[in-house]
Amino acid sequence: MPKNDIQVADAKGWFNRTVAGAGITSALGDFCYETTTVILPGFLAVLGIPAAMLGLIEGIADAVASFTKMVSGYIADKLGHRKLLVLIGYGLTPVGQILIALSSGWLLILLGRMVSWFGKGLRSPLRDAIVIQAVSPATRERAFGFHRAADSVGAVLGPLLGVALLGLAQDWHGEDAAGPFRFVLWLSVMPGVLAVLAFLWLVKDPQHSFFSTLRGLPVRFKRYLGAVGVFGIGDFSHALLILAATTLLTPSMGVVQAAQVAGLLYVWRNVVQVTVSWPVGWLADHVGHLPILVAGYFLGVATAVSAALAFWFTVDSVAVLAGIFFLAGLYVAVQEALESTVTADMVRAETMTMSIGALGTVNGTAKFVSSTTVGVVWTAVSPEFAFTLAAGFMLIGTLLISRVHD
Repeated sequence: MPKNDIQVADAKGWFNRTVAGAGITSALGDFCYETTTVILPGFLAVLGIPAAMLGLIEGIADAVASFTKMVSGYIADKLGHRKLLVLIGYGLTPVGQILIALSSGWLLILLGRMVSWFGKGLRSPLRDAIVIQAVSPATRERAFGFHRAADSVGAVLGPLLGVALLGLAQDWHGEDAAGPFRFVLWLSVMPGVLAVLAFLWLVKDPQHSFFSTLRGLPVRFKRYLGAVGVFGIGDFSHALLILAATTLLTPSMGVVQAAQVAGLLYVWRNVVQVTVSWPVGWLADHVGHLPILVAGYFLGVATAVSAALAFWFTVDSVAVLAGIFFLAGLYVAVQEALESTVTADMVRAETMTMSIGALGTVNGTAKFVSSTTVGVVWTAVSPEFAFTLAAGFMLIGTLLISRVHD
């Protein structure tokens, strides 16, 4: 970050228009696509689509997002207009929602998810770089903690309203089991459109010019990427965690009520994430980013192990499942708040966007493998084995990242 940019950021403080605008935009964006995440497993269930296909859809979507993150850095480098690309990225999310709402089988759902995640991949590294460059290095973690907390507000309110409307809409659609799900999907388009308008009006891009290639990235950062990648191979999509809760609760509640409760558990996960996001940033400022990230990764391992044990003991207790989602919220808060800021500490300012894109590419590629593998192993062998396998990769990644020293 250029010296004069740092001085401007210090003068204005960490909570400025760009940080606030990016947070509002992300909240609206999450309101849009997290609503789909929470009801998609139930939607697939009423359409008769198996768990393996859910894992494949989520894995492909994550891969599309990850590779797009890398491409977005190159495109922004050539065009020099990150804000336009971010606006396009946010605009693609409601387009994907519309495709999913119109679907009656897995193919259009896959296409809709890919379109939404392409938009997410296009916007994420550029938006993060804009936020990072809007504040000083000393306050970076607090700005990102606020941003992630605001981001998760939409992830709480959207699914919460979606779950409530899902229950109400049952009486409006008669024998059409998919009708309530489509109704919620159509409503979720509105905040997606508002996200585009919010970013357009509130966020200012400093028009930072940058160029970089992966070849020139520091060796320490490459080791860090390797550790993140191994962890990511086990870091399955939490749509599968929602499906796990739905599956465990269905025998005692029925599929619709189980889907609603599983959706509320996901909302609970996001409430936890909202609550701890800012404190995580504050703690990282005082203790260190990498140690807190390692602790968060250990919580990820605990989440996967707990999911495996829930299937092993056929848990149908909402309280126990809430504990698993609590762990998930904790580790996601740490992961999302600190992975980018740890990256920023390891690379030069002019390589920041490409480095964040590289982080996203490694993460998303690994998650493609993870989500697809967990879904397929769940269907072919058992959910117990699938989540245990995920936990193993997450543990190895955690041990590797703990060895990345200054």
